[in-house]
Amino acid sequence: MIVKYLSKLSNLICVFTFAIFLLTVNACTKEEPLKIAAIKNRTYLPKLHATEITTLISDSGITRFRISTPQWDMYDKVVEPYWNFPKGIHFEKFNAEMKVDANIHSQYAKFKENEQLWELRGKVKATNLQGELFETELLFWNQSEERIYTDSLIKITQLTKVITGIGFESNQSMTRYTIRKPKGKIPVNEDENSTSKVQPSPINAAK
Repeated sequence: MIVKYLSKLSNLICVFTFAIFLLTVNACTKEEPLKIAAIKNRTYLPKLHATEITTLISDSGITRFRISTPQWDMYDKVVEPYWNFPKGIHFEKFNAEMKVDANIHSQYAKFKENEQLWELRGKVKATNLQGELFETELLFWNQSEERIYTDSLIKITQLTKVITGIGFESNQSMTRYTIRKPKGKIPVNEDENSTSKVQPSPINAAK
């Protein structure tokens, strides 16, 4: 009787061991593809994803910009790393005295880290320290060259006139600029002077 009992017990142990082995193999088989897929997709996943954010950007220990945006995605594993602002951006540029000397708003923005180049699209609005308002659909800002430019139509509202043209180039503060192909000048009535002093609306209100 004891022999038969031990024999049955041995068989049960073997069956139990085999079952555990099958479960272990299946578990490993199911998990492994998930791990491989995660590694492959890392290139397309942002290093940083933030929503409803306002932050300060510094360079060499000096505060340069204040950025406000509904969504900020930072891609660091692609060939050309970039920051993406799919829902638009509003940022202010500070001068050496920590005063805002220019601000820019757009419905979409992208920043290429290696080139230090901003690409701003969709109802781009910018104002300088003199209260001049710049409006276009596409604007580039090269930080390394300290240059702002576009080849698109641009409208500049000054205190006494409105200037339009195709193509534009300026310094970072937008105080010294050139319009490549001026289209004309329109006088501004005294009652309308205040419009040139209005800065771009907050990002959520401008849409």
